[in-house]
Amino acid sequence: MSSLRRPPAPEHEPFPATGAWRAGDPVAWRRFARVAEGRCFALEGGSRLDEVTLAFETWGELDAEASNAVLLCHALTGDAHAAGPSGAGQRSEGWWNDFIGPGKALDPERWFIVCANVLGGCQGSTGPASPHPEDGRPYASRFPVVSIRDMVRTQALLADHLGIKRWFAVVGGSMGGMQALEWAVMFPDRVTCMVNLASAASASPIQIGWSQVGRLAVVQDPCWNGGEYYDAPPGQGPHEGLMLARRIAQIHYRSDESFEQRFGRASVDRLDQFNLWDRFQIESYLDYHGQKLVRRFDANSYLVLNKAMDLHDVGRGRGGVSSALGRVRAPSLVASVTSDILYTPRQQQELAAGLKASGVPVEFHLIESAHGHDGFLIEADQVNPMVSRYLAEQYKVLQ
Repeated sequence: MSSLRRPPAPEHEPFPATGAWRAGDPVAWRRFARVAEGRCFALEGGSRLDEVTLAFETWGELDAEASNAVLLCHALTGDAHAAGPSGAGQRSEGWWNDFIGPGKALDPERWFIVCANVLGGCQGSTGPASPHPEDGRPYASRFPVVSIRDMVRTQALLADHLGIKRWFAVVGGSMGGMQALEWAVMFPDRVTCMVNLASAASASPIQIGWSQVGRLAVVQDPCWNGGEYYDAPPGQGPHEGLMLARRIAQIHYRSDESFEQRFGRASVDRLDQFNLWDRFQIESYLDYHGQKLVRRFDANSYLVLNKAMDLHDVGRGRGGVSSALGRVRAPSLVASVTSDILYTPRQQQELAAGLKASGVPVEFHLIESAHGHDGFLIEADQVNPMVSRYLAEQYKVLQ
């Protein structure tokens, strides 16, 4: 009779208590801007931060008129490293490597591209792993809830720091698309055009439901310790909870068709013995992505950013979504991934329709993909020509 007891995990280097970048780690390609120094930064929820630093990276050169600046906004577990190799201080390759470069969606020979790690993140920007100005210890559980609007307001301060009065384009997918849309609503005079991929005007009930399950996976790990785990030795942080949250997310980031094509019912272990923990290949895939995330991300940041996505609603305090979209002036490209079961095409169609109803010129496109929500990160052959053409056409309008 096979045992229900789970076998010991394979030997590997112990997982760190946090995968956050921390002072003293190699800087890699990060640059830093103190965007709120000498004055507090008031948050939408009523809390405040006495200091705010944003880590960011850039590609290309800003022209003399500062007219070619593009802000690229990252998704939940992204950071400022949108393009480039991994290396010391940077555990992963650029998350949009296939979309930044000569002839690609964002061409550094033409555009000055900026990507900043969001407020609440864990790769150099002020977040839960950052030192609290009062005692130098990590904020940990003291870090407040932040919103997408808070993130955008810090990015506006970064633009001021860089001498950019107006972005030619703000580009983002998923949580990045939420930021792009808030930019267009909050600062209509500072955005010439918007590219919004696989996102929404507000978080849907099913997105909020999945988010809650992911957060509960983290906080029910005993090693989370109420968010106070930064002094834990390797192997004793909340990596099990964060890995479980990532496994859960990875399932709805993809699609049934994608998993069927890639894995089917293939197994890693023998299944004829009916052992409870013998794995199918899909299980090995989920394990891999969970382990990969905990080495480069922070559990508390996951909670903070995940909640910010749930709170996203451009209509909050503005008389509803239609009223909020009435503030937008930027011509927009809105795109859906056909197999997206998390941010369904219905949401992008409603966003495009709402913008059109407000008089905004809108292009709507379907990205044909079996890869689910992650299609906007994968389908370079479709996204690159779509975005590069759109930006070129919008730039011509300015001439």
